[in-house]
Amino acid sequence: MIMTMTKDRLETGKHGQQAGNAAVLKLPVLLFPGFFACFLVVFSAFAILAGTGATSALAKAPIARDARLGGDEKRVTFAVNLSRKVAIRVFTLAEPYRVVIDLPEVRFSFPAGLGRRGKGLVSAYRYGLFAPGKSRIVIDVKKPVRIKRAEVVTVKGKSNARMIIELVQTTPDRFSLGLSRRFLMKELEEEATPKEAKKPQPAKLPSREQTAGKNASDKRPLIIIDPGHGGVDPGAIGARGTLEKDVVLGFSRLLKKKLLKTGRFRVEMTRNIDTYIPLHSRVKFGRDKGGSLFISIHADSISRKRRKRNRVRGASIYILSDRASDEEARALARMENRADIIAGVELPESENPVTNILIDLAQRETNALSAMFASLQLQNMRGNVKMHGYKTRSAGFRVLKAPDIPSVLLELGYLSSIHDEKNLKSAKWQRKMAASIVRSVKTFFSKRVARMPF
Repeated sequence: MIMTMTKDRLETGKHGQQAGNAAVLKLPVLLFPGFFACFLVVFSAFAILAGTGATSALAKAPIARDARLGGDEKRVTFAVNLSRKVAIRVFTLAEPYRVVIDLPEVRFSFPAGLGRRGKGLVSAYRYGLFAPGKSRIVIDVKKPVRIKRAEVVTVKGKSNARMIIELVQTTPDRFSLGLSRRFLMKELEEEATPKEAKKPQPAKLPSREQTAGKNASDKRPLIIIDPGHGGVDPGAIGARGTLEKDVVLGFSRLLKKKLLKTGRFRVEMTRNIDTYIPLHSRVKFGRDKGGSLFISIHADSISRKRRKRNRVRGASIYILSDRASDEEARALARMENRADIIAGVELPESENPVTNILIDLAQRETNALSAMFASLQLQNMRGNVKMHGYKTRSAGFRVLKAPDIPSVLLELGYLSSIHDEKNLKSAKWQRKMAASIVRSVKTFFSKRVARMPF
């Protein structure tokens, strides 16, 4: 295995230019026309620089301009052109077979749709921001492979570089041996960590007071908005190429704005940019913040075969349950729970059984509150947006497993439907859907029993 380290910064957007320009227009234009013209140019330039200051680090980040696959069912080469040389870390994962490439945060300037089709041993690959300062490429392979070559070389006479990954088919036994060696190295690294630096995890379930954080003095309910997928995990892909991760992030930002405007709630988002957040980290985020309600935002999709047989579309809402309400809910939960696999995350080991018992007890009352909010949301969507059925659905969604936070998963619609895809990108439709959620949140907290903490 070949391993190196990574580093870099986050991507952020442009903000503040309009406010700056509005302030400039209040100056006495008629008295000092020449001075105003010069001031406007200078101030506008300053505003633009201030608004883009947060993106200056990203502008300096390496650029990945193109990626190519070559080879057959026994050997394949994956090459990426980079604006400069970077360090990489490459490793394999099983169930399913994957090759993961970690590198510093880069700007992917790839053609739309690149990676959806593979070649030879490779069935497909994905790319995107995986964590602050870290980008990731995940390659799906059809068979067990061995990493024969993994390096970044500079182009002679230029500052450009090329990342070359060469994969060769191997036997399942040799593939497993490679995994075992990597896990052994990981264990040795952990053993080398001083014992005093290791914090044992308690079996008991932490109280909400312990997880409420520094904003505990603010008694307003805290709404956690969870835009699904992100970064290396695009989620569902629309009939016309729309990515779920982009749609749900844009909608979540709008919903946050609408909720804050009421002045009645605090709002936090599990992600504010196009990055991947593991499922368990989303749940932990809600608990660490002391969330009062957890709303996970998604957009569904169905296969082309099913799309031809029936025109499935519309919004739906789900709560947590060990038993799925129907086969479609079970299939959706199975797909959503694979997000960590899609992003190349090694799944955590099974939890402490004592902790699981405590969680089950805590979730009984929480699930009743989740069902209450889901019912309110169904009522508020009816007649306002297209719906896929009028009942609350349920399944074992991992992202809804916070034991003490009412949690729902809202599917805005089906990106596989050209009608829903159009709606999901419509500002008017987004406002209507956001308004329905705000109404539900208001009613939900006005109906909460007084003895229940937010």
